[in-house]
Amino acid sequence: MVVSMIQFRIMLPPIESIKDKRRIVLSLKEKLANKFHMSVAEVDLQDSLHFAQLGAAVVSNSRSFGETVMHKALEFVEANCEGVLEDAQVFSETY
Repeated sequence: MVVSMIQFRIMLPPIESIKDKRRIVLSLKEKLANKFHMSVAEVDLQDSLHFAQLGAAVVSNSRSFGETVMHKALEFVEANCEGVLEDAQVFSETY
């Protein structure tokens, strides 16, 4: 079993409240989960108005498949996110 993971930070556009941030983050999480069938969570920076840090994982039987999905997800974030993608990391663990 191979677990492939991504962790990335997004610099958000100027927003007025945590509520606006939550709307942006929730929308992105739902889009990633639905399109790529992965688990997604906001893992840090919950109280920051300017940044969001998300993590996602997918379980497969192939390291190359899992990492390909992760790279496609990052491309999707770059193209569809209201913010700017920063500090992305992709890695896999075999169990």
